[in-house]
Amino acid sequence: MSAATPAASTPDGVSPSATTAPAAEATKDATTNAEQLILEYLRARGHAAAEKAFLEELERKSSSADQDKQPEPTTPPTITQEELVKQLAIFAQKPSDPEQNALKDSSNVLQELSTTGTPQNIQNLVSSIGGVGSEEILSLDPTDKHEGFRELEAWVDGSLDMYRPEFRPILFPIFCHFYLDLAHQGFREAAQDFYSSFSSSLSNIHYSTLNHLSTITLPYHVQTDEVAQRFRTEKYTVRMSRSGFGLLVGWLTEGVGGEPTGSGEGFAGEKGRRGRAAVMRVVNNHLRFEVTASSTTSISARAWEESTGFLSAVVPQANGSSADANAYNTSRGELKLGPAPVPEELRAETERTLQDQALVDHDPGARYDLHFARQAPPPGLVSPTVAELPPHPPMFKTVDVKREVEKVRDTRKRIRLDPVMLNGANVNSTQGAAARARALPSICAYTFHDVGEGVPCCEFSPDTSLLAAGFSESYIRLWSLKGEKLKGYRSDFQSSSIRDPSSLNKIREKGGSTTRKLVGHSGPVYSVAFDPIGGSASPPRYLLSASADATTRLWSLDTMTNVVAYRGHQNPVWDVKWSPMGIYFATASRDRTARLWSTDRTSALRIYAGHLSDVNAVGFHPNSLYLGTASSDCTARLWDVQRGSCVRVFYRHDDIVSTLSFSPDGRYLATAGEDLAIRLWDLGSGKCVKKMTGHTASVYSLAFSAESSVLVSGSADWTVRCWDVKSAGGPRTKARENGTLTNGASEDHPPEKEEVENNETTDLLATFPTKRTPIINVQFTPRNLCLVAGPYLSPETR
Repeated sequence: MSAATPAASTPDGVSPSATTAPAAEATKDATTNAEQLILEYLRARGHAAAEKAFLEELERKSSSADQDKQPEPTTPPTITQEELVKQLAIFAQKPSDPEQNALKDSSNVLQELSTTGTPQNIQNLVSSIGGVGSEEILSLDPTDKHEGFRELEAWVDGSLDMYRPEFRPILFPIFCHFYLDLAHQGFREAAQDFYSSFSSSLSNIHYSTLNHLSTITLPYHVQTDEVAQRFRTEKYTVRMSRSGFGLLVGWLTEGVGGEPTGSGEGFAGEKGRRGRAAVMRVVNNHLRFEVTASSTTSISARAWEESTGFLSAVVPQANGSSADANAYNTSRGELKLGPAPVPEELRAETERTLQDQALVDHDPGARYDLHFARQAPPPGLVSPTVAELPPHPPMFKTVDVKREVEKVRDTRKRIRLDPVMLNGANVNSTQGAAARARALPSICAYTFHDVGEGVPCCEFSPDTSLLAAGFSESYIRLWSLKGEKLKGYRSDFQSSSIRDPSSLNKIREKGGSTTRKLVGHSGPVYSVAFDPIGGSASPPRYLLSASADATTRLWSLDTMTNVVAYRGHQNPVWDVKWSPMGIYFATASRDRTARLWSTDRTSALRIYAGHLSDVNAVGFHPNSLYLGTASSDCTARLWDVQRGSCVRVFYRHDDIVSTLSFSPDGRYLATAGEDLAIRLWDLGSGKCVKKMTGHTASVYSLAFSAESSVLVSGSADWTVRCWDVKSAGGPRTKARENGTLTNGASEDHPPEKEEVENNETTDLLATFPTKRTPIINVQFTPRNLCLVAGPYLSPETR
């Protein structure tokens, strides 16, 4: 029986580890043969009970050995990335190319299944799946975006100095798309980590957009936010030279160029390939490259940065050409920017009145009035004809003669501002003080105190007798700047009692005060404007106001009541401006349109549509032939008032454009807004003349002096700043003394970046600070006195 006993085992039932595999196999075979011989012997002798018991014992030992047996450790098999994707994704070979996935793009799934004869119910099922391709699964990897942007930034920083300013603008759109993709896919922590890691390295001109993106953290935010949807639906234009574009393509496809020293695998490794693939997906789907023939060094670093953006959407295409503002402006032809013609009858009556008053007043300077009345138009400008202007009454009135007469007198008595006098003058000397007096305007500031919820707007009348302000509490308040009482008419008079002008004085209010409150709007009042018909010769008779209640109201300053409510806009009205000749006015609204109105009609005469966001400000050209608009889409436009067509697009701002102003000579347009910069545009060519910087907060208001030589700006930084319009401008540089900068740095050893950079440009003439008053309105009188106003912010206000 001993021969039938199973081989000895270790206590845990496992064969000794020293036994080799062939020996173990031989022992197992021998044990099996012995047990078989024993079973045959018991069966042959008829020992059925012993045979049954032996079989049970064998089965018990066999099951015990299987339970105690430990599996040998094995190395898990590795598969390639493509094989993993094929196992995770729905993969079907294309008949034409077996290596390609027929279901790569979810938009083509139905078409591919239709060619294979798949039943309709299967097609409906697959169409509801969404993205099913392997490439879409790869795009969900958050680490690829982090690695891809890190490598792109390293490639840009490692490129040649001449190419680096050209390559840096591409970082911003790719950063935005990577961040929005992470947020849209639900990787909130990865998106926040990506933002904190790379946002600080981007240009500061994108600060407001980056700050807005930081608030987008959920897929719902991406789907509903206007800025996010603009990035996902529109193509971002990037300008590059031919050589620079070739280098970018080479890096994307082969990973060559700009590899940092000591980077190991660098851009050629597996991580580098996947990172470049993530960048390439954004480049192919969301970027549009404008390759220029200009050399890399012929364009400044700032120009490379400013020539990027959503140009294809904000700039109309001219005759199928590319979305280029200069090409569009050139295609619209020349503009007629000269002064509007004055009817001969009105001119003759004005000259006769000037001669008569010169004899009566005994003013020795009055003999020069006729010279100022017959001034020649500015050279190089073409004036429009009467037929091209909006229609006006054929007969002039007495108020028109008074206005023209006073305009001539203002021209003669005007204080002429000449910024050239400051060139080379020592401002601390006596001569410097005299130069400042001739170059800079006198500024009279008005401050609102205890204004409650705020003062969104204010306006001075052309004759400087009245000040109007709109309040967030939905009312308008008037002040008399001459201390005169503002009286309206009694409400109990009979119209039959009015027979002549003297009888009007009898029905005026007996009391009155130097301030008056106008109530009628049901929302905050955002803009007010006095009628210009009387000019500086007489007080205005009407006031326009625009409000959040989507209406514009006309107020009579004789009766101090609301006369007309103009309805047409569907959203708040941000701005309202009179035409220089009166009768017509324009409004700007959140509904992305500007509209032209006439005081005698309650419906709009023209609708100017084309902006992609709010129209924040409007303004008429001095000759009334054109209308300017400023928008939140970072552009300003010039419209033909009569035809309603856009004739110029001004695109260079980096943020919302909130205010604009035309120069009195009709040549220039100044715009400003949330990007803290003021841009001066040449209306004839549509090109940006220069960029003026110095403000540290949003710019609220702009105004040109009467000679168009000085520009004044009011800002939320509590300052009023004066700018030289004729100066070339440009950033300030350190003065050189014997080849050495004044801060001690030499040409061979330049100073640090923060020491060289200065926000103020050279055309900034002077800065006039207030204590705590943001300046919401600046105006020049016809004689070049500058009037500014704003609400005082107490230190307790938060």
